[in-house]
Amino acid sequence: MPTHDFFLDLLIILLTARVFAELAVRMKSPSVIGELVAGVVLGPSLFGWIEPANALRLLAEIGIILLLFEVGLETDVRRLARSGQRAVTVALIGFVLPFVLGFGVSSRILELPLLVSLFIGGTLTATSIGITVRVLTDLKRNNSPAGQIVLGAAVLDDVLGVVLLALLYEFAVGGGVNLVNVGKVMLFVASFFLLAPVAAKFMSLVIRRFSEVSEISGMIPTTIVSLVLFFAWLAHVLGAPELLGGFAAGLALSRRFFLPFSLALHNDVRFAHRIEAEMRPIVHLFTPIFFVMVGLSLNLREVQWHESSVWLTFFLLLTVAVLGKLAGGLALRESLPTRLAVGTAMVPRGEVGLIFAELGRVNNIFDNEIYAALVLVIAVTTLAPPFALSWIFRRFGRCIPHG
Repeated sequence: MPTHDFFLDLLIILLTARVFAELAVRMKSPSVIGELVAGVVLGPSLFGWIEPANALRLLAEIGIILLLFEVGLETDVRRLARSGQRAVTVALIGFVLPFVLGFGVSSRILELPLLVSLFIGGTLTATSIGITVRVLTDLKRNNSPAGQIVLGAAVLDDVLGVVLLALLYEFAVGGGVNLVNVGKVMLFVASFFLLAPVAAKFMSLVIRRFSEVSEISGMIPTTIVSLVLFFAWLAHVLGAPELLGGFAAGLALSRRFFLPFSLALHNDVRFAHRIEAEMRPIVHLFTPIFFVMVGLSLNLREVQWHESSVWLTFFLLLTVAVLGKLAGGLALRESLPTRLAVGTAMVPRGEVGLIFAELGRVNNIFDNEIYAALVLVIAVTTLAPPFALSWIFRRFGRCIPHG
C-alpha cells in the first residue's frame, strides 16, 4: 500500500470515527456504536472507500491491546468484594447461562460446528462495564445498592470474559479443543494473579523514579506503552492472546488491584492517577481504529438477507443474549423493579462483545452471515438497554433503594 494512500485512509478513519462517535453520544448512544457505523459507511457495506489493509490491521491490534489495558486499569476488584455474594450470583448466572444457551442454540438448533458454537457462546457472555457505568452515573444510581451489585458483577464478568477469551483463542489457533493449551492458559492466569502485585509495585517505582529525573516530557506514556507491549509479547510466548497481556498490564497497575483473600500490596494512588490521565489520550487515539476496522470487515451486501436462516440466527441469539443476562438479576432476592434494573444493566455487550466477534472472524471461525448476525446482536444489546434502564428507574424509581 503506497504511503500516501495509507496516510489518507488513516486520516479518513480517525475523522469519520470521531464525527460518528459525537453524533452517537448526542443521540444518547455509546460512542462505540458511532465508530462501528463509521466502519460500515467507509467499508464495502456502503461506499467502499477504504479496504482493511495490513497496516491498518496492525494499528487496530494495538488499539485492542490498549483497550484491554484500559479495561484492566479501571477494573475495581475491591468493588466486587464489597458487593458480595449478590454480585457474584448475578455475574456467574449472567456468564454461564448465555454461554450454555448460546452454545446449545448454535450446535443443536442452528447445527453449527463445535468451535463456532463455542465462540458464539463466548461472545454472548460479554458485558460492557464502560457502558454500564456511564448509564448508572447519568441516572445518579451508581452508588445505590443496585448500582453496586451491577458494578461488582461487571468486574467479575470482565475477568471471566478475558479468561474465556484466552481459552477460545487457544482453540482457534490450535484448530480445536486442546486440554494441554487450556492448562497452559490457566497456568498463565493463575501465575499472573500471584505475581502481578509484586511486579506492579516494582514497575511503578522504576517508572516513577525515571519520570522524576527525566528532563523531557512523555516519560510515563513511553514507558507504560512499552510495558503493555511487553506484556502482550509475554502473553503470546505463554500461549495466550496478546490482548490478555494488555488486560494484565492494566490490572497490575490499577490503583484498585489487590490479591485475593485480602492480601494487599498498594500502589501510589497519585501516580496511578497520573498513569490513567497520561495514557487516556493514547488509548482514545488507537481504539477507534479497532472499532472502525470491525465495521470495515463487515460486508452487509454479501449477507443473504432474504434467507430466513440469517434472521433465525439473529433472533435466536438476541433472545439468548437478553434473557441470559436478565436471569442473573431475576435470581436475586430483591423487589421485582430492582431485579429488572440489575438484569437490564448487565445486558450491554459493547466493545467487549465486538472483541470476541472480531477474534472469531480473524481466525476464520465465523462466516459473513454469522459475523453479521452477531454484530447486529451486539449493536441491539448495546443500544437498547440504556433506554430500557432509564424507563425502569423513571417508572419504578421509588421501589428501588437509592442507598
